[in-house]
Amino acid sequence: MRVKAQLSMVLNLDKCIGCHTCSVTCKNVWTKRDGLEYAWFNNVETKPGIGYPKGWENQSQYKGGWKLENNKLKLNLGSRSSILLNIFANPYMPKLNDYYEPFEFDYEYLKLSKDEYFPSLKPISSITKKEMEIQWGPNWEDDLSGEFEKRSQDYNFQNLQKEIYAEFENTFMMYLPRLCNHCLNPACVASCPSGAIYKRDEDGIVLIDQNKCRGWRMCISACPYKKIYYNYKSGKSEKCILCYPRLEVGKPTVCSESCVGKIRYIGVLLYDEEKIEEIAKTQNKEELYEAQMSIFLNPFDEAVIKQAQIDGIPQNFIEAAQNSPVYKMVVEWKIAFGLHPEFRTLPMNFYIPPLSPIINKPELFSDDSVFGSIEDLSLPVDYLANMFCASNREPIIMALKKLLALRSFNRQKNVEGIVSDNVLKAVGLTIEQAEKMYNLLAIAKYEDRFCIPTAHRELDENNFKGQGLTGFLKNDFGG
Repeated sequence: MRVKAQLSMVLNLDKCIGCHTCSVTCKNVWTKRDGLEYAWFNNVETKPGIGYPKGWENQSQYKGGWKLENNKLKLNLGSRSSILLNIFANPYMPKLNDYYEPFEFDYEYLKLSKDEYFPSLKPISSITKKEMEIQWGPNWEDDLSGEFEKRSQDYNFQNLQKEIYAEFENTFMMYLPRLCNHCLNPACVASCPSGAIYKRDEDGIVLIDQNKCRGWRMCISACPYKKIYYNYKSGKSEKCILCYPRLEVGKPTVCSESCVGKIRYIGVLLYDEEKIEEIAKTQNKEELYEAQMSIFLNPFDEAVIKQAQIDGIPQNFIEAAQNSPVYKMVVEWKIAFGLHPEFRTLPMNFYIPPLSPIINKPELFSDDSVFGSIEDLSLPVDYLANMFCASNREPIIMALKKLLALRSFNRQKNVEGIVSDNVLKAVGLTIEQAEKMYNLLAIAKYEDRFCIPTAHRELDENNFKGQGLTGFLKNDFGG
């Protein structure tokens, strides 16, 4: 066992209101500059939909993530030799139109125009500086915008009769905020010909060394979540850095800080590094979720604590893992799931699936069973299973049952004045656990949602003596 610490995030989709505040604040802080006008390190998608960039989940098109061949992990993108052959012309890389052509407006014209009539503005391409027609955007499908025929190409409609969801009565939607998952087995790291991408040892954040990056862009294809972007001005790839300058001093990420719905939680997970390859090689993709759960370690276990100290995990990280809201939701209660575990990257951001209204069937509204309506929620269980559990329905159903049981328990307690654990026992919860779940999911305070240990910069090596002697020098393109 080799203990490592990872800063992870949980996003409660049941509370996301789709306001895009996280996207806008992230944009203003990190990508509001030349070359990255089209890039959104954090974006919020409306599902069902093909997303941003178009069809990012379809790895038959983009070749992201890993595949298992003869019990060996291989990049979907290909072997080293095939990557080398395609190094100057990658056929699997998304094009600008798959994202969108960024645009701006000439606001000075509004002020200076001497026309008789009130002037209007046309969009001007940020790239060509010419007038353009807007064809697509990062929020083009917002709130089910556009025709269903386009949205029905959603990857998560696999094995579903998607035609029935074109009818208004059967329509459903959910919001999906997306950012880099800072995976345990990142395909982007393995694909980079320059070795510029690395995973930080102290907190698991995946970063790109801008001095080493040569702009080959293999990482863009290899990332199955398409969360690496090419800066066409600097000639470098860039990505979400999980706001590590803030995390190092104990502050949450910008997207978490500004979230209106308070859906984000940040905490530490301890995991066994030696198990990564074994878990990523799980034969049956439907078992990948359960396999990943087995990699996480109990921060209260004396043997784990002792080994963590031997492996150099600071005491404040161990204490943060013990108080981590992420550990409670992901490992203890099992109500949060990684996005598309079948990509085999072992993502480390997790999502609590949303509850949704029951389809209007009078016979369902009875007191016989709290859980009898799981299959009749407007948001199909199979859709959520395709998104979060590689089509394995059981973990999703159990998570939804726990959330419904919590809702029923609190309704009985607060409305009827009855404190009964009957409905909780059916899903393996106690009253104490239900109280903790309610406090964390509904009324958690700032310090409860964010349990972030400060970094130990005093342990860093002094790199000053090696400056100019190792690595690549900065170039004239801003790298």
